[in-house]
Amino acid sequence: MTAQTLASARILLIIGGGVAAYKSLDLIRRLRERGATVRVAMTAAAQRFVTPLSAEALSGQPVRADLFAPTEQSGMGHIEFSREADLLVVAPATADLIAHMALGLADDLATTTLLATDKRALVAPAMNLRMWLHPATQRNVATLRGDGVLFVGPDDGEMACGEYGPGRMAEPLAIVAAVERALQAPTVLPLPPGVGLPRGGALAGRRVVVTSGPTYEPIDPVRFLGNRSSGRQGHAIAEAARAAGAETILVSGPTALADPPGVRVVRVETAREMRDATIAALPADVFVAAAAVADWRVEDAAEEKIKKRGDGAPILRLVENPDILAEVSARRGDRPALVVGFAAETQALIDNARAKLKRKGCDLIVANRVAIGEGTFGGAENKVTIVAADGIEEWPRMGKTEVARALVALVARKLTGAP
Repeated sequence: MTAQTLASARILLIIGGGVAAYKSLDLIRRLRERGATVRVAMTAAAQRFVTPLSAEALSGQPVRADLFAPTEQSGMGHIEFSREADLLVVAPATADLIAHMALGLADDLATTTLLATDKRALVAPAMNLRMWLHPATQRNVATLRGDGVLFVGPDDGEMACGEYGPGRMAEPLAIVAAVERALQAPTVLPLPPGVGLPRGGALAGRRVVVTSGPTYEPIDPVRFLGNRSSGRQGHAIAEAARAAGAETILVSGPTALADPPGVRVVRVETAREMRDATIAALPADVFVAAAAVADWRVEDAAEEKIKKRGDGAPILRLVENPDILAEVSARRGDRPALVVGFAAETQALIDNARAKLKRKGCDLIVANRVAIGEGTFGGAENKVTIVAADGIEEWPRMGKTEVARALVALVARKLTGAP
């Protein structure tokens, strides 16, 4: 689905078994006030805190709790839920429910629905502060973020047990705001690469070239100039393009990441090597320049290790590296139909991205902030703004896998002229 408002949204609310479940009843009311259709699934533990009758009265829809209970269409309630909803909201999400999601365990209606869904999930954690801060819970949360699951909260506050700290479920209005943000980006999750792909995928018959990771520019045989890029976003884009049916070539700088399945990977180290490998991969239909290419290199890299002699630091003369994005954009004959650049900025994000769009001659710029504290480089999430000649589109913070899927869907629409 494309961006929409709550007035037309179909929300599946999964209520977990925690004392914060009472807030979920107010959440149903708040969502319906804004025009959303809300269906509810409850865990067995949730029914110890709130009754299905209360949730049914507030939602105006039958509440489901039994995995094996027949539904209007079939006996597969978890499949129906995942197909009908635009977004899944898990509130409260207990430590146990989060662990089930991270491990892919499915032993009741709620967890089976979460595993069977083809839509994104928004999770509102609620638990004792020590449970929230436990390394196991934090590992599970990191896994889910990497899978594209969105989170809202938890908040700091007093617990039902009397302790104070992080673990309170976000307030209903904060969750509503998070739902509205989530609906501004595509919420349909494509299947993994090579699994059940329909014929004629969105990029079937297309060739996509993606650059990813940093480049390392040698100072001597031991030292280099580099940057903090992990390559996670570029690799995720290559994987998403392959999942959409494209022949995909990934030109990767030095990273610790595994090769995306089904993608041809060309490994390079320097900007000049990345430029040569990119040009060799053309012609292509789409070029996505997600790599953090070093702007400069040392003019004369030393052939031997530079020794410390006590007479001051060596003077390094820098020269500009090739501008891969501008060169690909300007090529004739084998110029991709769509060229996507990235703008990693610490200030004036939109202004700098617009200037780069014009200067490089590309079609789209994916702009993101990389200041200290943003967590973009090396992190599992990204917050991007899509900048084009005809306007900008703000996307909510989400996992890099989900950013990649949304970007590939946008690229496919641009190629076909679809709205």
